[in-house]
Amino acid sequence: MAFDQSITTNGPNLAGDDALRDFVGRHQRLFVLTGAGCSTDSGIPDYRDANGGWKRAQPVTYQAFMGEELTRKRYWARSLVGWRRFGYAVPNDTHHALARLEQLGKVQLLLTQNVDGLHQRAGSRQVLDMHGRLDTVRCTGCEQRSPRHALQQALLQLNPAWAKLDATNAPDGDADLEGHDFNTFAVPPCPQCGGVLKPDVVFFGENVPRDRVAEAMQALEDADAVLVVGSSLMVFSGYRFVHAAAKAGKPVAAVNLGRTRADPLLSLKVEQPCAEALAFLREASTARAEEIAQ
Repeated sequence: MAFDQSITTNGPNLAGDDALRDFVGRHQRLFVLTGAGCSTDSGIPDYRDANGGWKRAQPVTYQAFMGEELTRKRYWARSLVGWRRFGYAVPNDTHHALARLEQLGKVQLLLTQNVDGLHQRAGSRQVLDMHGRLDTVRCTGCEQRSPRHALQQALLQLNPAWAKLDATNAPDGDADLEGHDFNTFAVPPCPQCGGVLKPDVVFFGENVPRDRVAEAMQALEDADAVLVVGSSLMVFSGYRFVHAAAKAGKPVAAVNLGRTRADPLLSLKVEQPCAEALAFLREASTARAEEIAQ
């Protein structure tokens, strides 16, 4: 499969999106790793600043969520308010550009650190949700899974006064809801076994399932290059794939505003907003895309 030479630039001194076009053009099986920077244009805030530091308090840990009832009440109260926006977020230009990249036959796997499902809603199919999905709730007792929207209705019925509150958006469906007595918030148990309900995502302090890591590592082995989009790679669960790629001699390109943990390992770094850097993919016409795929 030949990449369309009309959007490929040759030469040793490439910069910005021209260099990224060349990188995409030279590699046929891309392992794409995405992070929070992909979803900020959809109204979902990210966690880190340009230096890779935390912008706010660190997210709740698995140990605190499972060990403290008040922590669970606080989490679900904030989630009740935050879900009103997070649950209805729509894909932005970055998601659509990466879906186009898959349509062109260039994606071995898209591994996302995000939990919003927006890559799938944009049309990407080769997606592995490394940290799970926030639109699903899992019982930690019987493992039954149910839609997050259903829990939202249950939370609203049990806590009608909280439905009137509003707060600033925080990452991953959270909201900056402070100054309230969370002891009064009611959280329903699992309707099947009475167990503790938890969003079906990997919390800090919790391990990514081994089978998920193994699937991603196999895709990385089969890929010929890595493209990182919108991630500082500060969390080891994502960084390990870039480290493994570099160790195997596979080139790595990253699109990210600011520092990444893997900067010394990168073959190419594009410090532009994700949608801007990937605009050349979105702008390809349908006819041109058919030529590229041949």
